[in-house]
Amino acid sequence: MARSKAKVYTCCALLLICFVIILVCIVVSTRRKCPGGTFSNAAVAADSERCSEVGRDILRSGGSAVDGAIAALLCTSVVNPQSMGIGGGSIFTVMDGSGKVKIINSRETAPAKIKPDLLKSCPKTFQLMSGSQWIGVPGEIRGYEEAHRLYGKLPWASLFQPTIKLAREGFPVPPVQGQYISHTDTNETQQLRKLFSDDNGNLLKVGDIVKFEKLADTLEFIANHGADGFYSGRIAEDLIRDIQEAGGSLTLQDLASYRVTVTDAWVVPLGEYQMYIPPPPAGGIILSLVLNIMKGYHLNLTSLTGEQKTLTYHHYVEAFKFANGLKKHIRDPQFSSEEMAKKFTKDSFANHIRSLISNKTHDPQYYNITPYLDTLGTSHLSVLAEDGSAVSVTSTINHIFGSKVFSPSTGVILNNQLYDFCGRVDVILPGEQPPSSISPAVLKSQLKTLVIGSSGGGMITTAMASTLMNHLWLGKSLKEAIAAPVVYVNSENTVYFEPSFDKDVIEALKALGHNHQPKEKFYNVVNAVEKEDGCICAVSDTRKMGEAAGY
Repeated sequence: MARSKAKVYTCCALLLICFVIILVCIVVSTRRKCPGGTFSNAAVAADSERCSEVGRDILRSGGSAVDGAIAALLCTSVVNPQSMGIGGGSIFTVMDGSGKVKIINSRETAPAKIKPDLLKSCPKTFQLMSGSQWIGVPGEIRGYEEAHRLYGKLPWASLFQPTIKLAREGFPVPPVQGQYISHTDTNETQQLRKLFSDDNGNLLKVGDIVKFEKLADTLEFIANHGADGFYSGRIAEDLIRDIQEAGGSLTLQDLASYRVTVTDAWVVPLGEYQMYIPPPPAGGIILSLVLNIMKGYHLNLTSLTGEQKTLTYHHYVEAFKFANGLKKHIRDPQFSSEEMAKKFTKDSFANHIRSLISNKTHDPQYYNITPYLDTLGTSHLSVLAEDGSAVSVTSTINHIFGSKVFSPSTGVILNNQLYDFCGRVDVILPGEQPPSSISPAVLKSQLKTLVIGSSGGGMITTAMASTLMNHLWLGKSLKEAIAAPVVYVNSENTVYFEPSFDKDVIEALKALGHNHQPKEKFYNVVNAVEKEDGCICAVSDTRKMGEAAGY
């Protein structure tokens, strides 16, 4: 009897096991496979394929979205040193796995002994400005430290290893870096020129091996001793000595007193999404204003057909003219009120501005335009991890190679971030962060997550608004939306069209009275990662020859 019961139990157990196996097979076979070119788990979209892969590998080894972002940023500091590095600053927008979003602001600050008449040195029209007087206190490494403290999973030192190896052993000069090496060939930048020269003193070309050995030593010291290894002690002393020998005013006290700020993101409703943006001195409020204005036109697929296409871009250009007129209100919140800036993010304010937009153009006074100097440069990357956490981070040394001041003792290229005060303020206060177009954003709906940001100085908001408008409302895929040619409106209401922009629309907008001028170079570069239906699409802008990576 007992033996009979045992057989029954055994048969039942075998049947249950078979049932489970069949069930698992059905689930596996019916599970939706992600289409080619997308990923199932996580992805990184950086300025270069190499750095996207560095970030991806960190994620794959158990790192958080922040871990992947820091490793990819460090990589970018040597692959695209003309755009960013540890001599600059950054702003992180971080969403954790529960959906909470924080802003980590490590943008540069004005030194305590800032040159009192610095603003008198501001040029009347945009130009690349070099010189030690424009250097702000670097916040980049403190930003990494705080982001890692709050969200990191892997050991701090492990995030530095790929870039230390790359910088020390060297690698072929990539095409984008090679495009800008000639900017180091001036009488005022001899130290920087040496960095990008061969043993015979000739400037490196694309494909030549470039090394950043002093920077590798500095990064290794920071990896082993933490961020304090950059802001005090030998590294700090060497860095400040080199800056002061170049005529700069930064001191050891400036470095020692630098502090990162951590705040809640500002939230802007955008259709089915909540868009999370950094507050001032970042430029997210300008982005949100333009999008809220355009949202009111109820854009759809027909908005890009026939005469409707001209009207859509007319409204878009007019929206940017009003937005440009409000840039003077973007100030460091520690030195000015946030109330005016918050008003710009409200639908009611966008509705008011939209009511002022007609089917014609107006004089500059109508938009309350305050001329300012446009900027360029920076680097952005977007990261989405397996647990749903995300990072949108923009980092910059401002212009091409920043101030062009190179610290030979530490291998650090210094920013020229104080230039961003030009045309925006009447006085610079010690410790104040300059206003910025930086707008790293995360958009979240019930079913989708979009991590997006841009580089390109004043073209950041142009690039992001164009991408989001094309993707969310005008039916373009993320890749198509990023690739779409942009129209850029500068601070004097001049309108520039990227090559390949619709020529009929250009002529129609000129007929409406828009002041069109040709422009040789566009710096708008958008990198984004989007998750929908369990699949991840990651796109790095081809304008900077970027390539995303994931798994």
